[in-house]
Amino acid sequence: MGWKLKEQLRQQLARETGYYVYPAGGRIRFALTYPNSYFVGMSNLGLHIVYRLLNQRKDTACERVFCPEKRQQAEYVKTKTPLLSLETQTELNRFDIVGFVVSFEMDYFNILTMLELGKIVPLAKDRSDMDPLIIGGGPCATFNPEPLSPFFDAFIIGEGEVIMPAFMDVYHEMKAQGADREAILQALAQVPGVYVPSVHKLEQGRGQVQRQWLADLDAFPGETAVYTEDTEFNLHLVEIARGCGRHCRFCMAGYCFRKPRNRSLEAIEKMLVKARDSGRRVGLMGAAISDYPEIDQLCKEILGDGLSMSVASFRADSVTQELVDSLAASGLRTLTMAPEAGSHRMRAVVNKGIEEEHLLNAMDMGIKAGIKNFRLYIMIGLPGEGPEDIQGIIDMACRLKDFMEEHKAMGRLTLSINPFIPKPFTPFQWEPMAPLKYIQNSLKQITTALKKRHNIEVIAESPRDAYIQAFLARGDKQAGEVLWQAHQNGGSKAMKSVLKAQGTKLEDYVSQPLPIDELLPWEVLDMGFTREYLLKELTEAKKTEPTHTIKCFDGCKRCGVCK
Repeated sequence: MGWKLKEQLRQQLARETGYYVYPAGGRIRFALTYPNSYFVGMSNLGLHIVYRLLNQRKDTACERVFCPEKRQQAEYVKTKTPLLSLETQTELNRFDIVGFVVSFEMDYFNILTMLELGKIVPLAKDRSDMDPLIIGGGPCATFNPEPLSPFFDAFIIGEGEVIMPAFMDVYHEMKAQGADREAILQALAQVPGVYVPSVHKLEQGRGQVQRQWLADLDAFPGETAVYTEDTEFNLHLVEIARGCGRHCRFCMAGYCFRKPRNRSLEAIEKMLVKARDSGRRVGLMGAAISDYPEIDQLCKEILGDGLSMSVASFRADSVTQELVDSLAASGLRTLTMAPEAGSHRMRAVVNKGIEEEHLLNAMDMGIKAGIKNFRLYIMIGLPGEGPEDIQGIIDMACRLKDFMEEHKAMGRLTLSINPFIPKPFTPFQWEPMAPLKYIQNSLKQITTALKKRHNIEVIAESPRDAYIQAFLARGDKQAGEVLWQAHQNGGSKAMKSVLKAQGTKLEDYVSQPLPIDELLPWEVLDMGFTREYLLKELTEAKKTEPTHTIKCFDGCKRCGVCK
């Protein structure tokens, strides 16, 4: 039974280096679970960090589990085999703890699929002492765990390096005492940064669980733990910074991972040793790589060591020629920038701080370095957006393409367009999504207009999927019930029919502003900054000429995170 599945996993493991396998017995068994494919999951640096952190304990054996592809799922069902771990092909329901890394709302459906395939009781209230403890962490768990709370026993609110050691210590202590499930959860609820839905109740007031964050990044390594060729980013990933202090009003990461922190150059150099030994290209990770204060020196050292490099992102207003030259020398063919909007007014509304001159300057650097292709990240449906702003996107794209052609860069300009989604714990958390027809018509307008230009490509996220993401991002426990019903009826495509049966639709939830004077579902958590600060930023965004909120600086006390 399931021999074919086990053999596939063994073959997958055989193509890896750096994984951990411990003898049976003597350690708590922890399944680190990513609700998407192996190909996607192994590119998630957070998974690598937690995997190493747990396996370096003397009392824990951590193994990885990924969401099987459709064909594999069918094989699990056909053979009645519970979902298996990668390292030892152990059934998921035999682990003591199952921890999900939750990064994207659309992966919520995969979580339920994995629980079902793993033969784990899906609803937390129905589990007994014989069932694994189901916990969640990652960005989505941090900013709003409520839609997942019917299925999870506990959530990690913040950064794992700070919370997981204390979490595991308490868990081990309670297990050694022979405590039952309820007692364990009561004890875990006392650990800073651990949210237990059965213990912490929203009606008790705001901020019962405080987000925890790592003050000194150098205290823990932030690099690839396991190498594999079968992944989206076949790189040696190195985190050089965490958090962002630019105060973009739409950006969850800018608020939920504040304060911005940099690793020391010395700590990064130590992490480059494995890259040299493995011969892999270095992937620099951080909210905005060009904001790293010693980026030029770091580039010199990487290239000087005979390595090549790639970056997760950079800002057009802080990029340097040295960085662009290093990327070009490493084989980069497309330079990506994120103006988010086409008009100066809308960029001021969202506090982006990027102007067209910054884009042109970055393009010039790229062209001088031999880069011919450019990509822009754009949002539509932003609060306060009007027809002139949609036209602004078209006009900006044409001006940038003119600049490329004038400078003999005959490559492609790609616009990657996503609908604005209001996220918890941002100044725009109270704002509605734009109507679906508006988003669809705006996309059509942009696409039609830019078709006339050679080598301009427009790619866009599905507006309907964006609506589902918004529903889940700002959802409460009732959203979790809808999620469960949709899962039972075929997944995300069933969301519309499930809501229709209840006499509602997605637009009723996502296209309406949230009342400012009401307690929001996620406010059982405390991100560190004040509600008043978010409201101040929202008020500023609604002004005719919004004032730019400057980035975080040493000694700043504006938002409340830095006490």
